[in-house]
Amino acid sequence: MPARRRPPLPVPLWIARKRDGGALRDHEIRAVIEGAVSGAVPDYQMAALLMAIVWRGLTPRELDSWLQAMVSSGDRLRLGDVPGHKVDKHSTGGVGDKISLCLAPLVAACGVAVPMIAGRGLGHTGGTLDKLEAIPGFRTALSPPEIRRALRDAGFVICGQSERLVPADRLLYALRDATATVESIPLIASSILSKKIAEGADALVMDVKVGRGAFLPSRAAARALASTIVRLGRRAGLRTIALLTAMNQPLGREVGNAGEVREAIEVLAGGGPPDTRALTVRLGAEMLALGRAARTVADGERLITNALASGAGLDRFARGIEKQGGDPRVVDDPDRLPRARRRAVVRAPRAGVVTVVDARAIGQAATVLGAGRLRKEDRVDPSVGVTLHSKAGDAVRLGESLCTVWYNDRARWEAAQPLLERAYRLGDRALRSSPLLVEEIR
Repeated sequence: MPARRRPPLPVPLWIARKRDGGALRDHEIRAVIEGAVSGAVPDYQMAALLMAIVWRGLTPRELDSWLQAMVSSGDRLRLGDVPGHKVDKHSTGGVGDKISLCLAPLVAACGVAVPMIAGRGLGHTGGTLDKLEAIPGFRTALSPPEIRRALRDAGFVICGQSERLVPADRLLYALRDATATVESIPLIASSILSKKIAEGADALVMDVKVGRGAFLPSRAAARALASTIVRLGRRAGLRTIALLTAMNQPLGREVGNAGEVREAIEVLAGGGPPDTRALTVRLGAEMLALGRAARTVADGERLITNALASGAGLDRFARGIEKQGGDPRVVDDPDRLPRARRRAVVRAPRAGVVTVVDARAIGQAATVLGAGRLRKEDRVDPSVGVTLHSKAGDAVRLGESLCTVWYNDRARWEAAQPLLERAYRLGDRALRSSPLLVEEIR
């Protein structure tokens, strides 16, 4: 006898119920996620449901079921052969945010394993994978056995999402990007956490950016996302805390992939800009406390600071680069990293004090230069970027260099120049500086 065909899922009824403010049942959520992955639920129905969720949200129970269905849509990494607690850190994305490159080897050097599934840049924010791929030979596409091997041997791994790890997230993210349904706190939270749970992490530190250059510029929206992630993660068995950190101006001095790797190496060698170093120490301390390697955050800060001073984090970074196919010699010789053929300087139009360095405008300029993508299929040029010489609060003279621009294509530089000139604002006195750490959610 021929196999009996399953009746079609009543997805239009579920869409209508959510549209009208009702709740979806657990089995309906499982069915619709499974159907999206298998093709039984067409994209147009899934897109309609996503829009209904944007407008109506998800209840805590719905969100728990949605997250579990996402995780169950594919494989999960089994990290039982990796000793100790596994702790990850995730950032909502910023400009000049190279903290993951510093954090992962430092935390690993202090005894906590770091499995990190990272992403690529899109829009004005950079991507961790794009930065690492500026290192000659570095591989971000790893199989599960390769991930486990790198994690055992180096203590950390930073790689992309594999085909079988949360396939529902990859499918839904593409749909959300194409249907203006990205801005939904439940959907953002479940997307982030599904990958962290599937990668085998025991705990997570969230770095939620706030300010001009952030994905969610307002403090209220950032706090809502952070609170949702902390509550949802804990209900799912993932120990989670969140820090809201400032992203009004770029983090550090370098914006652009190879330049940010250089700055990460500088930090790991015990130097680097004060803001990049300070955030690295604080987030690393939180990870060590969650990983039971430090009794308190203060103890964790001491351990991270010691790993910076001793060079243990830098040594671990070189080991991790080698385990993922990259050239570890860049750690001792950053000139092996690509550098654009041409450079230009943006100069101060008057004497005064820098009051604003607009992170969004700087990020947009770097993207125009080729450091990021306007579309997912765009190719990234790892050699281009911006080096900031003046930041908020710095006094400058007429004609003094505000930033150096590294470029290969003159037309791109000419398109980026107005963005960079508008990014800087000068005044007669410094504005009150905002703290790097805005808020903690535990």
